[in-house]
Amino acid sequence: MDAKPMMGGERALVTFALALGTFMQVLDSSIANVAIPALSGDLGVSPTQGTWVITSFVVSNAITIPLTGWMARRFGEVRLFTFAILLFSLASWGCGLSNSMGMLIVFRVIQGAVAGPMIPLSQSLMLSIYPPEKKNTALALWSVTVLIAPICGPILGGWITDNISWPWIFYINVPVGLLCTYVTWERMRLRETKIFKLPIDAVGLALLAIGIGSLQILLDKGKELDWFNSSFIVILAIVAAITLSVLVVWELTAEHPIIDLHLFASRNFMAGALATSAGYMVFFGSVVILPLWLQTQLGYTPTWAGLATAPSGVLAIALTPYLGRNMHRFDPRRLASISFVVFAFCCFWRTYFNTDADYATIAMPQFIQGIAVACFFLPLFGITIAGLPPDRIASAAGLSNALRVMAGGFGTSLSTTLWERRESVHHAQLAENISAFSPVLRQGMDQMQSLGFGAAQSYSYIERAITVQAYMLSTIDVFWLSGWIFLVLIPLVWLAKPPFTHGSIAAAE
Repeated sequence: MDAKPMMGGERALVTFALALGTFMQVLDSSIANVAIPALSGDLGVSPTQGTWVITSFVVSNAITIPLTGWMARRFGEVRLFTFAILLFSLASWGCGLSNSMGMLIVFRVIQGAVAGPMIPLSQSLMLSIYPPEKKNTALALWSVTVLIAPICGPILGGWITDNISWPWIFYINVPVGLLCTYVTWERMRLRETKIFKLPIDAVGLALLAIGIGSLQILLDKGKELDWFNSSFIVILAIVAAITLSVLVVWELTAEHPIIDLHLFASRNFMAGALATSAGYMVFFGSVVILPLWLQTQLGYTPTWAGLATAPSGVLAIALTPYLGRNMHRFDPRRLASISFVVFAFCCFWRTYFNTDADYATIAMPQFIQGIAVACFFLPLFGITIAGLPPDRIASAAGLSNALRVMAGGFGTSLSTTLWERRESVHHAQLAENISAFSPVLRQGMDQMQSLGFGAAQSYSYIERAITVQAYMLSTIDVFWLSGWIFLVLIPLVWLAKPPFTHGSIAAAE
């Protein structure tokens, strides 16, 4: 690759194309969530079956992300990124045209598979077009894109589903993807990275697909099938444990491994990747619980639930460019520690919520949490790649992103399972205090019947009130636990070791 940085308008154009491609991929991982009821009804399946639209994307995405390093060396970073965007656009078109759930799942699998390399390669390619003194600015611009997309996803998906139709959540990718494909290839094709004729690690690929696929399906279906009380879940767990264990041994000894596990020999990579994954697991779990609670218990629509969570992006977007320009002035370990402290503070703040909480009450912790988000991705990514040679950055970005995606899936399953089980405990405890001889119950029944409610309606109303309070207490439990986990993660960041030249990206210079 021509190592000379780009300048002026050309660099701005390529930055825009790379960022837009990343935005499209991250957006598509969340935009379909709020459309599940609508597309399930149109395609004649239950909402539970409709969740496979999400699962199919996540499974294939988690499998291909770790392959980024191998594929980049085998085919070239520019060629791989451009081809991935083009196929992603075509798969999105197929998703919109789908007239059956089976057809939609096939195209979502393709979409997720080709989306895998897009994020790590966009990081690597963006670093390559900036001079050393502006590499932190490049990462800041990239981070802003990644921050905006998850905020826009639920809001945009809800609006499109409510006002147009669900296929358009996929169709909007087509013109965007074609534009990114053209600009990237036109401006970057002469800057292709060195290509190596590497043999394919078929055994490693098979172990990876089976192991990650089994694990993702286990995490997705575990709650629905009551976890290890289901023989299907037990079989998946055994298959995942065996194949992933064998994968580790195989990849460490293979001559041309698909996943470069030797990256964990770097102290900074290990600390950065593990802190990112663990922090993202807790963060993403809470991100799922809050809108779920708002929609199921407080009566929020998908669009308003998205608007209630959106304020977390305001400070994140405002602070990230500043941090990018001034990363060389800060110890990234301190910034990451601040991130975990603010995350914990916001989680503990939410433990004071009640069922009468208004929009402002819910949105304010989200707004403050933007500080934590800004101090999370950029410093930890800098720590992760510190000390690595340039030709290993794509592999490092791919592996760390794969761990993050898998951790997010685990966090979703764990948090929703804990949320529902704690609701059952609180519901039982609250119901114990209700009896036919309770003066409070009798007074409440008399008041409702005086308003025209029948006995059955009155009991139903009381049951609903108990359920709402039980879910409120369960939500508090989840955020309380999340806050303490964030604090426990702080020492992990300090396992990283200086120097962190130019904001921890010395390897990229």
